[in-house]
Amino acid sequence: MNAPQTLSRWSQPGSSRVPFWAYTDTQLYRRELEKIFYGPHWCYVGLEVEIPNVGDYRLSWVGERQVILVRDRVAPKDRGTDHGIRVLENRCAHRGVRFCQPPMDGRTGNARSFVCPYHQWTYKLNGELAGLPFKDGVQAVGADGSPCVHGGMPEGFDLKAHGLTRLRVAVLHGLVFATFDPQAEPLEQYLGPQILPWLDRIFQGRQLTLLGYNRQRIPGNWKLMMENIKDPYHPGLLHTWFVTFGLWRADQKSRMVMDAHGRHAVMISRRNPDAPAVAHGGENKAVTQGVTSFKADMALQDARLLDVVPEPWWKVPDPSHPGAEIMPSVTMITLFPSLIIQQQVNSLSTRHIVPRGEGGFDFVWTHFGFEGDTPEMTRRRLRQANLFGPAGFVSADDGEVIELSQEGFRQWGEGGSTLCELGGTGTEPTEHMVTETLIRSMYAYWRKVMNQ
Repeated sequence: MNAPQTLSRWSQPGSSRVPFWAYTDTQLYRRELEKIFYGPHWCYVGLEVEIPNVGDYRLSWVGERQVILVRDRVAPKDRGTDHGIRVLENRCAHRGVRFCQPPMDGRTGNARSFVCPYHQWTYKLNGELAGLPFKDGVQAVGADGSPCVHGGMPEGFDLKAHGLTRLRVAVLHGLVFATFDPQAEPLEQYLGPQILPWLDRIFQGRQLTLLGYNRQRIPGNWKLMMENIKDPYHPGLLHTWFVTFGLWRADQKSRMVMDAHGRHAVMISRRNPDAPAVAHGGENKAVTQGVTSFKADMALQDARLLDVVPEPWWKVPDPSHPGAEIMPSVTMITLFPSLIIQQQVNSLSTRHIVPRGEGGFDFVWTHFGFEGDTPEMTRRRLRQANLFGPAGFVSADDGEVIELSQEGFRQWGEGGSTLCELGGTGTEPTEHMVTETLIRSMYAYWRKVMNQ
């Protein structure tokens, strides 16, 4: 299939009918990598707290390119302006070797410098080439007995011109983002004023603590996970835990927020005050009647799983009532193209999307808390984290339906399309969750970027 055919394939107006080939076409996926992941977008690579000391590093990904998140030495004169966080592509400038192989868990380590095992090219923590064997050749004796030099790099070889690929880095409240594109807009402008307050709410002024990781590979297109967390329609229908225990239901006070481009979003919801702690889902039968995932007789062996304690930072101004405040119990933030930030009651995590071809992606969960947490709050966050992750009581459902979606797309072929018209075909923010506007907004943006 040639490029001109591909560029004119989306024949439907708007973005409410996404063609199946958007999830299954290999050539289209390769262009997504170039235009989105390696283009003028900021991708999440990790948390600053994951590399606390000079020389600490962690392997991460931007698209399919493996990168090294590392803490560099910072001169005393630069400590007020330089965070010391570098992101380097894990690819030797000499022969293209993926040289960094951490010794401990395969993902993290500490180093004074990086050395490629193939030919011993050595790089500083900031990615500059520090040296290489035989750069100036080897002293030898010629056939006539006179001293000479064998080999060596060409005259004028410049170490500074042969370092690792260094990405632009931006750190916001301990979240580390990187981009391959030197022309990408500044991170805060990229995120936009509609989204930034919701990041400030969780992170600003707080030091993070790591609680653990989950990882999984999901056999579905990477965009399906972005869709899933921009979709308030399904949680109260698919997830038994949400609808039965009142964690997320259609009758809750909620908002759908998006940036000016429609690429980033926040789903905001407040658990109903009368939601049961350990039993069925309240008095509003309209949102549970006929819903097969609702289990009226379901009970917990350990009620502590839903031991929800409101935290002071939950409180935000109510945009509908000036001077009033609300306390959202859920904010699900999607930062296009690779990050989901979850606050689901007391559980907090980042979720990193790493594409693996048009039909799969890796999903890396990093669960975190705050340095000021009491031991009881830390245990509460860890218990509630069991709702999420690969085998989570909630999130296992999402992985399964994404796989089933991908299988359905492949089964049908070129002619099919999804239908995302709950709440209409527009892309406006809403004050309720009975809508698919955030999905439509993302694909309106995607169409512009991909020239579809």
